[in-house]
Amino acid sequence: MPKAHVRKGDTVLVLTGKDKGKKGVVEAVDPTGGKVTVEGVNVVKRHNKPKPPMQPSGSITEKNNPIHISNVMLVDPKTKKPTRTRAKAEVEPKAKKAPAKAKK
Repeated sequence: MPKAHVRKGDTVLVLTGKDKGKKGVVEAVDPTGGKVTVEGVNVVKRHNKPKPPMQPSGSITEKNNPIHISNVMLVDPKTKKPTRTRAKAEVEPKAKKAPAKAKK
């Protein structure tokens, strides 16, 4: 399963597209699809049909569409600047042992 460089709740900066330069909080991450949903970014309007018993008149709702995960950069919480991330190996791999020589 592919890993994402951002998680839900992180603050990110949008790098490309119509919302370039906007900052927002990550609402959802889909690492397999490579998509991330950011609050206030890529907002689209959905026109709903009227449904007489519950909703006599139609409505227009706004929702956040996902954008590609490569188009966002994590914002460092301390410095408030965009930053690159990298994976850190916490456990060192086991040392390889040389094979024991056969005794004659």
